[in-house]
Amino acid sequence: MKTCTGVVLAALSLGAAVLATTVPAAPAAAEVIQVPVGQQAAEKRVLEVPKRGATKAEVERRFGAPLAQQPAVGNPPISSWDYENYRVYFERDLVLHTVLKGTATPAPLN
Repeated sequence: MKTCTGVVLAALSLGAAVLATTVPAAPAAAEVIQVPVGQQAAEKRVLEVPKRGATKAEVERRFGAPLAQQPAVGNPPISSWDYENYRVYFERDLVLHTVLKGTATPAPLN
């Protein structure tokens, strides 16, 4: 019985190898769209946003209360506040980074 199984597996392996070498691979094609960082959300670049190093109290005093607050996670604790056009990330009490929210625009049809 062991010999029979070995022969069957060998035949299957040989068949797979023959099939893999005789079937041509279909060419892969994909369109790559690159948008330089400086052109992303260009309409929002004129917005004043919180700067790195500002405290939560300074951000709230200058930009108002956030629409939503995400609780801190990880170590160091990273939290975020959502505003209409951007999200502010904090490390503990200080602004780490402000990220502009993109606008959903459909891709052009070719």
